[in-house]
Order: sequence, then C-alpha cells, then structure tokens
Amino acid sequence: MTCCDQKCALITGAVLGALIAVLGGILIPVGNMFIENTVNKETVLENGTLAFDTWTSVDTAIYRQFWLFDVQNPDEVVSQGAKPALVQKGPYTYRTRFLPKTNITFNDNFTVSFVLPAGAIFEPGMSVGTEEDIFTSLNLAVAGVYGLLDHKLANLFIQNSNANLFQNRTVKELLWGYRDPMLNSMIGVFYPYNDTTDGPYTVFTGKDDIKKVATIERWQGETSLSYWNDPYCDKINGTDGSSFHPFLDKKEPLYFFSSDICRSISAEYERTVDLKGIDVYRYMLPAEALASPVVNPDNQCYCKDTVLTKNCTMAGLLDMTPCRGTPVFISLPHFLYGSNDLVQAVTGLNPNFDEHSIFMDVEPITGFTLRFAKRLQLNMLYGPSADIVLLNKIKDYTVFPILWVNETAVLDDETADLFKKELISRMDLLEGFQIGLLTVGLIIFVSCTIGALLVCRKLEKNTYPFVK
Repeated sequence: MTCCDQKCALITGAVLGALIAVLGGILIPVGNMFIENTVNKETVLENGTLAFDTWTSVDTAIYRQFWLFDVQNPDEVVSQGAKPALVQKGPYTYRTRFLPKTNITFNDNFTVSFVLPAGAIFEPGMSVGTEEDIFTSLNLAVAGVYGLLDHKLANLFIQNSNANLFQNRTVKELLWGYRDPMLNSMIGVFYPYNDTTDGPYTVFTGKDDIKKVATIERWQGETSLSYWNDPYCDKINGTDGSSFHPFLDKKEPLYFFSSDICRSISAEYERTVDLKGIDVYRYMLPAEALASPVVNPDNQCYCKDTVLTKNCTMAGLLDMTPCRGTPVFISLPHFLYGSNDLVQAVTGLNPNFDEHSIFMDVEPITGFTLRFAKRLQLNMLYGPSADIVLLNKIKDYTVFPILWVNETAVLDDETADLFKKELISRMDLLEGFQIGLLTVGLIIFVSCTIGALLVCRKLEKNTYPFVK
C-alpha cells in the first residue's frame, strides 16, 4: 500500500470514528429521553402500568412492631409523687396492610379514589412474647377523664369505680381494646382497628402531569383538614408516602400526609444507600418537623395547650386532642428530638437516632418507596390536681409513654431482582452501549488522525528530501 493509500485509509477511518463518536453522543440524549418517557408511562396510576400493579398489590409485607413500657414503681408514683420507672419490652409484631385497597374508582379529573381497610395479624415468631403478656401501664380511662372532664366530676368517676392511676393489662387489651369498668365501654390505644377503614382517599393518577402522581387531592372527601384552624397546618400536602413522582431531586423535600398523626409533614434527603443492589435516596424526618414554635414558627398552629407546652416552648410533642377527641400526644420514640423535660419526667428512656428516627428509602428514578420505618410513640398525660384525690401527691405534669410503634416494610429479594432486571440492567446496558460507541469512535478518530498526520509528514520528506 502506497503512502497515498495509507493516508486515504486513515482519513476514512478518522471520519468513520468521528461518526461513531457522534452517534454515541446523539444516543445519550435520545436514550435518556427514551428512559424518561418509559418511566413516566410506567409510573402513572392506571391499569396495566408497573406503578398501578405495585399500588394495588399487598405482596410486600408491612409490619407493626410494638414496644410497651412497664411501670416498675406504680405505688411510689401515686403515694409519693415519684418519677415512673419504666422498662420497655418488645417487639410484639403484627402484620398489617394485608388487605387490598377497595372501592377503587377512576374519576374524570385524572384522579382515582379508594378506601384502605385496616387489619392486624399477630406474628408470634417475630415477637418476644405472647399477646397475653401483662404490663403495668397508665390507666387509659383515668388519663382520659383527667384531660377532658372537670376534675371534680372526674374524681367522682374515679372514686365510684375504685380506679387507680395504673392498671395491669395484657398486650392484646392495651393495643386492641378491653371493656373499662369505669367508663363501661371499650377502650384501647388502637381501638377500634380491625374491620375499620382509612379514607376514602382521592389521589392524582399523574396522567395529565406526572409530577402530581399519587399526590392526595382529598381525604375523607375534603381537600383540607379541620383540626388545627389554620390554613398551613390544615393543608393536606403530598402523597401517602408509599411513592412519589419520578426523577427525584435531592434538594427537593418530600411531603406526605399521615392520618395517624392528622397532619402533613416533610422528609429531607440525607444520603444515598445501597438496598439489595439498588441505589436509593434516604429521606429522614428532620428535627424541625417537631420543633417548638420558637425554633420553627410553622408549628405554632399545632400548639394548643400553652400550660403543658410551657407557652409553646416545648419540642417533640404533638397534641392529638383536636384530631382524636381524646388527650393523646404523639412523639418520636423515647422523645427523640424532644425537650429535656419530657425525657427527665420518667426514668428508663434512652433516645437513639438509629433506633427511633423515621426514614424512607426512595428509588429516585421511579419515585417508589422501597423501604421505610415509621416510628411513633403514643403518650397520655397526668398531673397534679387538688380535686382528684388519686393525684394529690403528684408534683408535676407527666407525659407518660405507653408504647412506641415501628411500622416497617422492605421490598423482598424477588422483587429487588425483578426491579434490577427490568430497569437498572436495561439502563446500564443502554448507558454502556452509548459510552462504548463514544469511546470506540474517539479512539478510532484519534488513532487515525495521528496516523494520517504521520503519513503526511513522511510524504513531505519524500517529496522534499533536502528540506529539514
């Protein structure tokens, strides 16, 4: 092959390499557009999509783990006003959300309505004991009348039934209900629960705007709440937390509404973690969510009891009385992020970020929540009273922890493998093909260009041998 032939071949190779590299570069936005369109299509809540199949499925097990607090010194608390000494025991585990959504109805305004049935099945193999284990806990009825009734009237109820501040109850009774002798009615922390429903919910399908997918439009037929008498606190904002819109931005907080706490709340990106070979964004509930109005003025409308909260300066407590009609207070377990007064009012608590914080692991491309841990503590109040004889020795208000719950779920290995095969592997293959074309094209282009330059230099020397 002559030098001219070599030069032509190398120039042709350089052009071909450039074309291959350009093709690889063109495929990057084209491939990204294809992925985006496919994901957007599959995350719409309509029959036949991956999101709808996941949304209606009950294959992923959701558990509620309960840790109950046992009072070690009930007599000393009543007779001497001592601090309650608590020992927690758990978990007592129940499978929940095993019943599929009902009354699924698609509406004309790109929304779908449904009702969420409630049920709980005890899981002995995942529990430290049986439902018949007995705990010494706060008397729910006494705490209830203390917070709701005139104290002279409450004292009559208490003395006529010979009730005490603390009572012995089984796990099953405390959680799901028992007939209280003072009130002569059923009472329990979660009574009633089985055979009840949550909702109806109405959420956007995302058909008209994928950014709105799964966002709640209405709950119980209303677009806002009526508990807090404030537009901000009464706003129903976000999804139910099981999924969000696709292609998440780390800087964007995720909003979700929880009927358990009667409010909307937000979570913030903390870090990226590996979940069974899938990169997920971990979102955490920030301390500001339950901060006092002094620190976070947005929480002012949640402060209803200025005495208990010391003029709204107390952190870590949400008064559920306006929502539940009973004096129940929600916090994070062991009063994590709460004021020192809450933790120091009893003994035996040890707030721990890893064990007691709330988090969600969300796959950022699809917006699906693949793992979560929703941890909440239920508390009731008792305190000093001149009119309730039983409380004459009590020195100060005590927000008493009855139990805390961890509602948790994680995708199983089979679903994780399917997710990686159908989405991650295909994206990796496409990305590898794009980068491969770009890399090979550039290598050919550079190699042939250098070769052509060397051949040209050789031709110049042969043509002008005396030219240096």
